[in-house]
Amino acid sequence: MKILLTAFDPFGGEKINPALEAVKLVKAEDLTAELIKLEVPTVFHKSIKTVQEAMRKHKPDAVLCVGQAGGRFQLTPERVAINLDDARIPDNEGQQPVDEPIFADGADAYFASLPIKAMVESIKAENLPAAVSNTAGTFVCNHLMYGVLYTIAKEFPQCRGGFIHVPFIPAQVVDKANTPCLSLNDIARGLTASLQAIIAHEHDVKISGGREF
Repeated sequence: MKILLTAFDPFGGEKINPALEAVKLVKAEDLTAELIKLEVPTVFHKSIKTVQEAMRKHKPDAVLCVGQAGGRFQLTPERVAINLDDARIPDNEGQQPVDEPIFADGADAYFASLPIKAMVESIKAENLPAAVSNTAGTFVCNHLMYGVLYTIAKEFPQCRGGFIHVPFIPAQVVDKANTPCLSLNDIARGLTASLQAIIAHEHDVKISGGREF
């Protein structure tokens, strides 16, 4: 099995992106799969193109994209990506699309094809907080998740894909009151557990992962 693991560079004024730093710590030898890592620019369209090129080159069996969700205290596999860009802040090249579709010929939304609930259970087994998320936002994280699933639908129907958000690390919350964080090592452990679940589960487990709001 071959897995493409991607993570964004820092954005939004942050000097570090815990997604990228944690991906660097994930060890291929802890997995029974070939692991390909890729740094992705936090830029609309360029992010999708970067991952598309890697998918076409490596033809992975699964793609897991990782991004920062400051303010969340859990590792959160995403359930769905929507065909909409609505940027609250500019990306790293100053683009700030508002109410624009990502692909005109794409579906309104694509659901993750990774075993997101099994991923949550695997992370929790490491005594780390995790939950299914039902929104990937409308910034570059959702943009890339949608782009990956669009590419899978159009070009790689045997591939599975999805996205997971991770919290801030302690160094990022020194001046942010009441903001949750996890250590970089814990985030890396959670990502490793997620990858192990992807390898072990071709189909997701059927357990409750819903929310009331």
